Amino acid sequence: MMNQIENTKENKEVEKLCSFYASDYHFEMISIPYIEKEIKNKNQIIILTENNLEETVQKVLASTHLEEEEKQKIIDIGWSEQTKEKLEKIKEDKTPTTVFIKGSKNYIQKMDKQIEENTSKITKIHCYEVQEVAHEMPNIVKQYGAILNTIGKIDM
Repeated sequence: MMNQIENTKENKEVEKLCSFYASDYHFEMISIPYIEKEIKNKNQIIILTENNLEETVQKVLASTHLEEEEKQKIIDIGWSEQTKEKLEKIKEDKTPTTVFIKGSKNYIQKMDKQIEENTSKITKIHCYEVQEVAHEMPNIVKQYGAILNTIGKIDM
């Protein structure tokens, strides 16, 4: 299958990935290693979520072997629902951006429509709750160029 990178009118790249999680902790265990790499590459990270993840991400990070400075950078991303502010940050910043959109199918679709590709490069990772989409997973996967799971990004 061809990698899902779209070129917009302004010749900007949009890469689309998907991920499936069983709980907030599982989502964080999947996303944190990827986020750590993106931070090292100086990419902006945005977490759009239906629910506040600040408490659970701190618990997950407490059990990792990351340096305290790296843990703090991950915490500083912002793991709460401050959607309006985060959408504005996407529009204003011109650095390569990775946006995790975590929630119900309806939430993912709603947030995806609100994101304007005003960055030079944006990677959108749609994170679906397994129980909600279990019967649709094969069809969902076909819409993306890669999957993000606990072993990392897997190109399709």
